[in-house]
Amino acid sequence: QVQLVESGGGLVQAGGSLRLSCAASQRALSNYAVGWFRQAPGKEREFVAAITWTGGSTRYTDSVKGRFTISRDNAKNTVYLQMNSLKPEDTAVYYCAAQRVGIMFISVRRPDYNYWGQGTQVTVSS
Repeated sequence: QVQLVESGGGLVQAGGSLRLSCAASQRALSNYAVGWFRQAPGKEREFVAAITWTGGSTRYTDSVKGRFTISRDNAKNTVYLQMNSLKPEDTAVYYCAAQRVGIMFISVRRPDYNYWGQGTQVTVSS
């Protein structure tokens, strides 16, 4: 069992930055690829970014490429999402999730992630 807790959300003006953190307990996060997803009101939860367990490979959805950076510190059992140049359309609840062990690629599909945090709200004002 992996318990994930997100933090770092908040209210920011367009063009600003936030850094989200995803901390794990009960088990080492270093065993898992980790992804960030987001869900805006009335919309489906969508993939944002993910990183392999080594940190050697990452993947981003097109709308955040060049603005968001995912990274991890396995010694701290934490994964980060640095979000720069934020836009109002980035407003959502952001969730981190651990990918199922055995999937040998970075997945963008929600069913391929079996541990989820409770989410943190990010609001970007125009």
